[in-house]
Amino acid sequence: MTITTPPTSDLVVIANRLPFKRVEEGDVTTWIISPGGLVAALKPAMERSDNMTWVGWAGDVTDEPAPPFSIEDLRLAPVSLSAEDIRLHYAGMSNGSLWPLYHDKIAPPEFHRSWFDGYRRVNQKFADVAAANAPQGAQVWIHDYQLHMVPSILRKLRPDLKIGFFLHIPFPPGELFNQMPWRSEIIEGTLGADLIGFQTQGGADNFARVAVQRGLAERQRRAVLAVDGRQVHIRTFPVGIDFKSYNADARRHEITDAARDVRAGLGQPHIVLLGIDRLDYTKGIEVRLRALNELLADGQLHPSRVVMVQVAEPSRDDVDAYQSVKATVEQLVGQINGDFGRVGFPVVHFIRQAQVYMRLLALYRAADVMLVTPFRDGMNLVAKEYVATRYNDSGVLVLSEFAGAAHHLKSAVQVNPYDIVGVKKAIMDAINLSPRDRRRRMRALRKTVQRNDANHWADSFLTALDNVNNANTNGITVTSTAQSETEADTKTAAVANETDQAD
Repeated sequence: MTITTPPTSDLVVIANRLPFKRVEEGDVTTWIISPGGLVAALKPAMERSDNMTWVGWAGDVTDEPAPPFSIEDLRLAPVSLSAEDIRLHYAGMSNGSLWPLYHDKIAPPEFHRSWFDGYRRVNQKFADVAAANAPQGAQVWIHDYQLHMVPSILRKLRPDLKIGFFLHIPFPPGELFNQMPWRSEIIEGTLGADLIGFQTQGGADNFARVAVQRGLAERQRRAVLAVDGRQVHIRTFPVGIDFKSYNADARRHEITDAARDVRAGLGQPHIVLLGIDRLDYTKGIEVRLRALNELLADGQLHPSRVVMVQVAEPSRDDVDAYQSVKATVEQLVGQINGDFGRVGFPVVHFIRQAQVYMRLLALYRAADVMLVTPFRDGMNLVAKEYVATRYNDSGVLVLSEFAGAAHHLKSAVQVNPYDIVGVKKAIMDAINLSPRDRRRRMRALRKTVQRNDANHWADSFLTALDNVNNANTNGITVTSTAQSETEADTKTAAVANETDQAD
């Protein structure tokens, strides 16, 4: 680790966490790349960018400011957070109010003034660090629901910057969002950006509608809002993965051997079902377990022929709603194994720990059917990762229609996770697909995931941000609807049409 001199970055990324986490081993401090969808999605952009700064919390609980430093040619600007900041901003407002509200109130959100005050204070800290580390005229890309207020704060501090904001989770309809006591402050904060990106058109439309209804913006066109004499563009940018890496790494001999060992360790079942999720109430883990239980109970599946592996990475264990889903999942796993398992051969293997990258690849390669059944999800990159590893066009993806990925992964077996009968049918349909249909579906899915990879996502957003800012600077009107009249959006629409046809 080396302390660096003043910034020279052309791109500044602002996210809740830094992309590396500190590991202390005795007196030795090392930094390892953090797990998570955002880091994985931005990895290609990080690798090819020579001038990039990432602003985020390093994981330290302290009020003392920390200087910027560099790891692997990436400049990192830490934001210092106290225990009170973390309690109010992260555990409170972000994950007690916004997360459940944005996911259709699967768990009831709570609203506390102290949480919002802490949220606003932490957003100010992020904006202050970004303002101090962004060179003149830099592009700034702010990420996700923890930082809704940073765009407007940063615009006041540094009006020279090109500011983009991307929401990785769903944005709810007004009927839900307007329950938020600080709804205007959240919208106003986000409208400080020049470009606001969403995973789906539904989320983009919901946000624009609320902004207009609250009197915080005027609509010029479907996805162009007028705010304080400037234009704010609302667009969709479905996030992708590093398809090239997943596809290449899945072909490695050690992964083939590890996948073979996984199946052998499971007792060489005829069918391997797989779920990989954070242990979160939005992910629908209990739905797939209940469906499996009923399929075994009514004899559609035989316990000697099927095994399910459910990886559930621990998440927010101090939150009551997460403790509840953990207890429910563990009870269901115990019930299934108690009723249908044999000595040494449980039907469900429940792994409540994070998996390293190579182990994930082996699990993806070992699975016949991937179960992705969230009640609501912004995108869900696990679905795309599974597809990217199926280089021989084998395997079947069962995908919730309420995941953002369902909008363009149309060749998956799609399902309503609220319908237990429908989930059972989807699992059986996936198992019983002919080899020809499996190959046809997976081939179409792979084309879509490859075409809309992480590079495409990042390039599309940053190009749009540059164009939108130029339009604001020069007073030129640029249409940014889903069916844009600009050349760039025409190309995007053409790709979307190709996707629909492929799937």
